[in-house]
Amino acid sequence: MTSHIAPTELPAPTHTFTQLFGATPRGARVARLMTVRQLALWGWPHGHEVSEAVTAIVAELTANAATHGRAGGHAFQLRLVVGPGLLQPATLRVEVADACGGARPDPSVPARVPGPEEESGRGLLLVDAFATRWGVADRLYCGKTVWAELDLTVSPADPARPAGR
Repeated sequence: MTSHIAPTELPAPTHTFTQLFGATPRGARVARLMTVRQLALWGWPHGHEVSEAVTAIVAELTANAATHGRAGGHAFQLRLVVGPGLLQPATLRVEVADACGGARPDPSVPARVPGPEEESGRGLLLVDAFATRWGVADRLYCGKTVWAELDLTVSPADPARPAGR
């Protein structure tokens, strides 16, 4: 195992989506919209609890990459992976990698709850609330990858089966 892959890396993914986005608010928005589309293609349509949780995580992590992870015009990378759940539950993993090695969230330190008047500071609280686990890993050459995983207890919809059956 290389040091840039988190120890919970999925060994044999069944679905993978990877895309680069500009490290801008628009890039973060497009990443969120493409996540909704990709999850629908995999069987979790817009409004499904898995889609809602993953979209919230992607929105927060990509906004952080666009705001805090910008480094000289570099893009950020979004990667979605669904694993088979060999010895653990099936898992959906979100990874957002940026080129900035600076600001590193620490999942072992409880996030500070912002006051009601503060306009920011709730993103990682949301990630922590939706994700089963999350963390930060170094990238191979520069930067970091912030990842979050959801243990899937809800299967995707079977496209061949009508809804409600």
